[in-house]
Amino acid sequence: MSEVTKGLAGVIAADTTLSRVDGEKGELIYRGYNIMDLGQNACFEEVVYLLWNGELPNKTQLETFKAALVSKRALPAAVLNIMREFPHEAHPMAVLRTVVSGLGLIDPTADDISLEGARKKALWLTAVLPTIVAAWERIRTNKDPIEPRADLGHAANFLYMLSGNEPNPDAVNALDAYLVLLADHGFNASTFASRVTTGTLADIYSAITSAIGTLKGAAHGGANQKAMEQFIDAAQRGDVEAWYRETRAAGKRIMGIGHRVYKVEDPRAKILRPMAEKLAKSSGQGEWYDVAAQIERLARSDEYFIQRNLYANVDYYSAVVLYMIGVPVDQFTCLFALSRIAGWTAHVLEQLADNRLIRPRARYVGPEKRQFVPIEQRP
Repeated sequence: MSEVTKGLAGVIAADTTLSRVDGEKGELIYRGYNIMDLGQNACFEEVVYLLWNGELPNKTQLETFKAALVSKRALPAAVLNIMREFPHEAHPMAVLRTVVSGLGLIDPTADDISLEGARKKALWLTAVLPTIVAAWERIRTNKDPIEPRADLGHAANFLYMLSGNEPNPDAVNALDAYLVLLADHGFNASTFASRVTTGTLADIYSAITSAIGTLKGAAHGGANQKAMEQFIDAAQRGDVEAWYRETRAAGKRIMGIGHRVYKVEDPRAKILRPMAEKLAKSSGQGEWYDVAAQIERLARSDEYFIQRNLYANVDYYSAVVLYMIGVPVDQFTCLFALSRIAGWTAHVLEQLADNRLIRPRARYVGPEKRQFVPIEQRP
């Protein structure tokens, strides 16, 4: 029998034209475009269009696409009313997962999994996820949700719905870059979950609900929250170097350092680091960037991290960015979902275009040839 590859590490399950991750070189490619170019020059709407259509849009195409997204931002009143009944202590990712599943209940065309039908639902889900996340933050803090604005871009509108204030341009640029950088990343766990669900010919709401449920796990989408919690802990300690020594001596992980795929620096961290520094200066929250930068310097002078080629990953500085733009720590994974919805839906469309049921085998290692004993004779 074939060897078992735990976690399917290194197993190629399908072809994709969407993204390529080269962990040895530290490269991430979307549809042939290097993330270093996209992360510094493209807006999120351009990247969504690229992932769904294979080409970057021209000016007219982009404006048309933006308008289509804007037209789908509003959340039905019935859904908002249901959300008001949710317990305020509910985890934001559980709320997001539940509401997305609920959207499938109210969409009379939910089971239309034709490519055209799936694209329409992908548009709605991409447009409405920020509204869900912002609305929940308002609801759980006893405030009224804020309606989306048609005159703002995707990132700016989310920040407006979150706070009700005109967003800081540096905050908008940082969030937009964050959304671009996390839009897709090969066959990560949540993306694979969406493709497995799609492979059964389930509807797109089921596929995205599967993806959100998978992203909720601390080993996947929760790392940026854990990274920010450590920065807060280090800041409260008052001596970052002492905090680092104590953390390492206790055998605890430095969250956001190291990546399962990248053996060199995560290219997305290269973009987020200077953005975090710029935002720290313009927002007057420089202490958070300073704490993160100091911990990173300490890690990069630590033989443990040097020998293992462990560097800051995308979660590390994205945590600082999200915190400084006013996103509550327990909402960080939801922001991850606001970005990755672009990749999830693109993978759903790719799977539907050339579908085959995903059905790996398992190696049975349990007992053999056991004899059934009637219940009266069992000890």
